[in-house]
Amino acid sequence: MNPPKIIHRGRFAPSPTGRMHLGNVYCALLSYLSVKSKGGVWVLRIEDLDPQRSKPDFAKWIEDDLQWLGLDWDEGGSKGGTYAPYYQSQRTDYYASLFEKIGQQTYPCFCRRADLLAASAPHASDGRVLYAGTCRGLSSDEIMHRIVTQMPAYRLCLPHQEVSFVDGLYGYQSIDLQDFYGDFVLRRADGTYAYQLAVAADDAAMHITEVVRGNDLLSSTPAQLYLYKLLGLQAPSFTHVPLLMSSKSGERLSKRDGSLSMEALRLQGVKPEQIWGMLAHKIGLLRQEEPISAKDLIPLYDVNKLPKENIVVYSE
Repeated sequence: MNPPKIIHRGRFAPSPTGRMHLGNVYCALLSYLSVKSKGGVWVLRIEDLDPQRSKPDFAKWIEDDLQWLGLDWDEGGSKGGTYAPYYQSQRTDYYASLFEKIGQQTYPCFCRRADLLAASAPHASDGRVLYAGTCRGLSSDEIMHRIVTQMPAYRLCLPHQEVSFVDGLYGYQSIDLQDFYGDFVLRRADGTYAYQLAVAADDAAMHITEVVRGNDLLSSTPAQLYLYKLLGLQAPSFTHVPLLMSSKSGERLSKRDGSLSMEALRLQGVKPEQIWGMLAHKIGLLRQEEPISAKDLIPLYDVNKLPKENIVVYSE
């Protein structure tokens, strides 16, 4: 008897907080090429959890830019599909059910942002603020007294436990949960569920088998793997890719690099094939820069060709 065929499923999960820039579409391209090179399904999920910054028009522009670029997704976004809805803002009930499942391992936190940023708060070597566990030991009476005047966030109580995985590009990774993260937030004070919970929940529910994303999220993977295990969910494989860096600021590309937004590039008359040719050359898929379509790059994709160092691109 032949073994069951594996259906590879990858995803691109942008936040609709503005027009996409070159760094966004670069990550979209690599997630697309990775799963399509295996004959798989590419999913578009809109991560619009932040009600203050996420706008429906931005989600429409994302789809318009992807279509213009020739990155055709198989399901998700406004197209829908088997695992709809594909907008995180419409999946709150699902997050609530999972939050309830692990609620015994969370606790209310009344610390304000100013408290967390105080000079006395512990900091990691890279400048991250580590939560000191200030509210972890509050009694029931203290919680009831405070909750009358202030809605709390809820943090997951993390153990001192090493979580390791093998990244598709960067190899073996290992992090002690408590030492690296402290107790992180699962639900914010306004009732919005945090990224860590939502992304793990959705990747499992949408049967995502592989995640290809920027290396700025490499360190968040152990936290998500812990959540998968805690919730009894199947985790995907992870490949983190080097970031595109601005030649002007020396920092990773962002919406501040307006000259490299899709809106600006399209207005300048730049063609999708030019964008893909430039990026494919920089990441080692083409020996020289030449116009090429996204589909024509599929047979050329090889994760072992990708550089591990971040990539500088010209920005005005």
